[in-house]
Amino acid sequence: MATNSFADPRRQNKILRYKPPSTETNPTLEDPTPDYMNLLGMIFSMCGLMLKLKWCAWIAVYCSFISFANSRSSEDTKQMMSSFMLSISAVVMSYLQNPQPMSPPW
Repeated sequence: MATNSFADPRRQNKILRYKPPSTETNPTLEDPTPDYMNLLGMIFSMCGLMLKLKWCAWIAVYCSFISFANSRSSEDTKQMMSSFMLSISAVVMSYLQNPQPMSPPW
Protein backbone atom coordinates (compact mmCIF):
# COMPACT_ATOMS: atom_id res chain seq x y z
CA MET A 1 0.00 0.00 0.00
CA ALA A 2 1.73 3.13 -1.18
CA THR A 3 1.13 6.44 0.54
CA ASN A 4 0.48 9.46 -1.60
CA SER A 5 1.39 12.74 0.07
CA PHE A 6 -0.40 14.71 -2.63
CA ALA A 7 -3.78 13.16 -1.71
CA ASP A 8 -3.62 14.31 1.93
CA PRO A 9 -6.48 16.84 2.32
CA ARG A 10 -5.14 18.35 5.57
CA ARG A 11 -3.57 21.75 5.42
CA GLN A 12 -0.40 21.99 7.47
CA ASN A 13 -0.85 25.68 8.27
CA LYS A 14 -4.34 25.05 9.73
CA ILE A 15 -3.28 22.37 12.24
CA LEU A 16 -3.34 23.79 15.78
CA ARG A 17 -2.42 21.99 18.99
CA TYR A 18 -5.26 21.75 21.57
CA LYS A 19 -4.82 23.91 24.65
CA PRO A 20 -7.33 23.42 27.49
CA PRO A 21 -9.12 26.63 28.50
CA SER A 22 -7.63 28.23 31.58
CA THR A 23 -9.74 28.47 34.72
CA GLU A 24 -8.36 31.95 35.53
CA THR A 25 -10.23 33.51 32.62
CA ASN A 26 -13.36 31.35 33.02
CA PRO A 27 -13.98 30.34 36.67
CA THR A 28 -17.11 28.33 35.76
CA LEU A 29 -14.89 25.53 34.41
CA GLU A 30 -13.59 24.69 37.89
CA ASP A 31 -15.36 21.72 39.50
CA PRO A 32 -16.07 22.16 43.25
CA THR A 33 -16.98 18.47 43.79
CA PRO A 34 -13.60 17.38 45.27
CA ASP A 35 -13.67 20.23 47.76
CA TYR A 36 -17.22 19.47 48.88
CA MET A 37 -16.49 15.76 49.20
CA ASN A 38 -13.33 16.54 51.15
CA LEU A 39 -15.30 18.70 53.56
CA LEU A 40 -18.07 16.11 53.90
CA GLY A 41 -15.47 13.41 54.51
CA MET A 42 -13.91 15.39 57.34
CA ILE A 43 -17.31 16.10 58.92
CA PHE A 44 -18.34 12.45 58.76
CA SER A 45 -14.92 11.39 60.07
CA MET A 46 -15.28 13.59 63.10
CA CYS A 47 -18.82 12.31 63.69
CA GLY A 48 -17.52 8.75 63.39
CA LEU A 49 -14.71 9.42 65.84
CA MET A 50 -16.58 11.48 68.40
CA LEU A 51 -19.98 9.78 68.31
CA LYS A 52 -18.62 6.27 67.61
CA LEU A 53 -20.94 5.84 64.63
CA LYS A 54 -19.55 3.26 62.23
CA TRP A 55 -21.77 4.27 59.34
CA CYS A 56 -20.46 7.85 59.57
CA ALA A 57 -16.90 6.54 59.38
CA TRP A 58 -17.71 4.44 56.30
CA ILE A 59 -19.42 7.39 54.60
CA ALA A 60 -16.27 9.42 55.32
CA VAL A 61 -14.15 6.81 53.53
CA TYR A 62 -16.57 6.88 50.60
CA CYS A 63 -16.42 10.70 50.41
CA SER A 64 -12.62 10.61 50.55
CA PHE A 65 -12.48 8.21 47.62
CA ILE A 66 -14.83 10.42 45.60
CA SER A 67 -12.73 13.47 46.42
CA PHE A 68 -9.56 11.67 45.35
CA ALA A 69 -11.13 10.37 42.14
CA ASN A 70 -12.47 13.79 41.07
CA SER A 71 -9.40 15.85 41.93
CA ARG A 72 -6.96 17.19 39.39
CA SER A 73 -3.34 16.16 39.39
CA SER A 74 -2.24 19.77 39.84
CA GLU A 75 -4.04 20.15 43.18
CA ASP A 76 -2.27 19.91 46.51
CA THR A 77 -2.70 16.39 47.84
CA LYS A 78 -1.82 17.10 51.49
CA GLN A 79 -5.34 18.06 52.52
CA MET A 80 -6.84 15.19 50.56
CA MET A 81 -4.49 12.64 52.12
CA SER A 82 -5.13 14.01 55.60
CA SER A 83 -8.88 13.67 55.01
CA PHE A 84 -8.40 10.11 53.77
CA MET A 85 -6.22 9.18 56.76
CA LEU A 86 -8.72 10.76 59.15
CA SER A 87 -11.55 8.71 57.65
CA ILE A 88 -9.51 5.50 57.83
CA SER A 89 -8.63 6.22 61.45
CA ALA A 90 -12.31 6.82 62.20
CA VAL A 91 -13.17 3.37 60.81
CA VAL A 92 -10.30 1.71 62.67
CA MET A 93 -11.06 3.41 65.98
CA SER A 94 -14.78 2.69 65.79
CA TYR A 95 -14.10 -1.01 65.21
CA LEU A 96 -11.40 -1.13 67.92
CA GLN A 97 -13.82 0.30 70.48
CA ASN A 98 -16.69 -1.98 69.44
CA PRO A 99 -15.75 -4.95 67.23
CA GLN A 100 -19.37 -6.00 66.71
CA PRO A 101 -20.73 -5.80 63.14
CA MET A 102 -22.25 -2.50 62.15
CA SER A 103 -25.90 -2.16 63.05
CA PRO A 104 -28.17 -0.26 60.63
CA PRO A 105 -28.84 3.35 61.65
CA TRP A 106 -32.64 2.92 61.54
